[in-house]
Amino acid sequence: MDDSGRVIEEAKRRGPLSVLAAYLRLSGPGWLQSALTLGGGSLASALYLGVIGGNELLWVQPLAIMLGVVMLSAISYVTLSIESSPFDGIRRHINPVLAWSWLLGALLANMIWALPQYALAYGVLTENLLPGVVPYPDSLTSKLAVSAAILLVVAFVTMQYDRPGKGVRIYELTLKLMVGAIMACFLAVVVRLTLVGAIDWGSALAALAPNPRHLFEPTSGFQEALAGIADVPARSYWRATIVDEQRALMIAAASAAVGINMTFLMPYSLLAKGWTSTHRGFAVFDLCLGLLAPFAIGTACIVLAAGSQFYTKPFEGLTIAAGKEGSIEVTLPKEGASARLRRSRDELAAMLERRRDAPGLEETPVTFAEARVASMLLPRDTAELAAALDSLFKETGASKTVFGLGVLAMAVSTISLLMLISGFALCEALGVERGGRWFRLGMLLASTGVLWPIVWGGASKAYLAVIVGTVGYTLLPIALVTFAAMLNSKALLGDLRPQGFTRILWNLALGAALLITGSASLWTAWNLTLGGVPVGSYAVAALAILVAIGQAAMWRRKGRAGGLVRPQ
Repeated sequence: MDDSGRVIEEAKRRGPLSVLAAYLRLSGPGWLQSALTLGGGSLASALYLGVIGGNELLWVQPLAIMLGVVMLSAISYVTLSIESSPFDGIRRHINPVLAWSWLLGALLANMIWALPQYALAYGVLTENLLPGVVPYPDSLTSKLAVSAAILLVVAFVTMQYDRPGKGVRIYELTLKLMVGAIMACFLAVVVRLTLVGAIDWGSALAALAPNPRHLFEPTSGFQEALAGIADVPARSYWRATIVDEQRALMIAAASAAVGINMTFLMPYSLLAKGWTSTHRGFAVFDLCLGLLAPFAIGTACIVLAAGSQFYTKPFEGLTIAAGKEGSIEVTLPKEGASARLRRSRDELAAMLERRRDAPGLEETPVTFAEARVASMLLPRDTAELAAALDSLFKETGASKTVFGLGVLAMAVSTISLLMLISGFALCEALGVERGGRWFRLGMLLASTGVLWPIVWGGASKAYLAVIVGTVGYTLLPIALVTFAAMLNSKALLGDLRPQGFTRILWNLALGAALLITGSASLWTAWNLTLGGVPVGSYAVAALAILVAIGQAAMWRRKGRAGGLVRPQ
């Protein structure tokens, strides 16, 4: 148990500056959240937001993380008020189905989210930092061997958290340094872009204002590109394709900012440090310092860098030309075409084939302007961005090293946090104390990420994070609804439940977060299909029925409760 509560109380007696100094020194759980969310999903989402939206989509991730801080602040308030397991409180006072949905959802998200982190770490090691060192980098054996080595190293570091006191401090310090390294690497890239005039800071700052129209229409650069397509039905097809892709990326970016697994990490990292109700105000500051600032700065740097190099630019290395009888041909360089470039060529060819088979367009030949727009939409990977930035560093290869180190730190730190959350989740599910054998065994549940080479065969390893993020986003409202109910539960919080105007502010903030994230995630879940089967809508309906059954059971058993439970 740390003595931070005493330090904070003494600082309050000395004045605001002493409080600020104490907060800066004692911060911790917020940095863990930052290390978790600044992972493959955030990198990939920011990279593709820059590709498809340039500076215009710069607002998406800062807005998402601000809503996330509101939600995590509510979780902190509840946890530090009851000073015990939130899972047990939800199960006994709110709804047992919501409790188990929250726990299992977080565990499932960890096992899925681990996949793109290992893929990203492998990609940056073999393409940016150590090219040519790993033999046969495209082989399954090499991918599995390197991924297993990453798992061993990260597992050793993560196991330090199981050592009370000193172990937790060492672990938190390690994660703070990694987050600092991430920010330093990406800031260095943006500073260089600024010095060569590659960033329009006027439009970048203006783009921080949220613009919901981007959910329904392409950004200005792509609208100009679409104007070059003469055939109206063909132009409409590509417009719909761009909007669908853009919307999916925005949702994935929001999911990467705050996921259900982050909501599970927050309370247990607070309890592991021994924090109490004395730390409730400090916890909000900790989130702003350790999560909001690093995430907003780091992702903005990636969006700006990617937008400056890729926005409305055809995929470099692929040549689009008119073929026989008006057809379009996509060719590779005569020499030196990489496997990655060949896969991108195949993806572009598949996009054009889908356009040829689109209803109503079967008799309309694909034009050069259409193929050019399709080429602009191809996913880019970290290797392409690093290579594109290399000219800014006078082709010394420094961009690959600087950018690669930042990406590796993102992936490795997230892998570690996913293992940590899985350990917490297994201990809660079994009803045992955190730590020891079950805690370490639970950590290994997130080692599923090592299997990414078997799961993913696409050209872009980073793009796997976007796909996973879109699915993971559907689980977030479970946590949001659950903790909103806890914050309003008299049975759970007693006299510590927010009162009066403070309670109104809490509920307005949580209501805004639920309205934005809930509607987006519900829409995503409802439209999720697998092999043509609407599994998303079935899952939403099944969960709603189970929650209703759990609520009815609560009413019968207790006769009274707070939050979502029927009032007296």
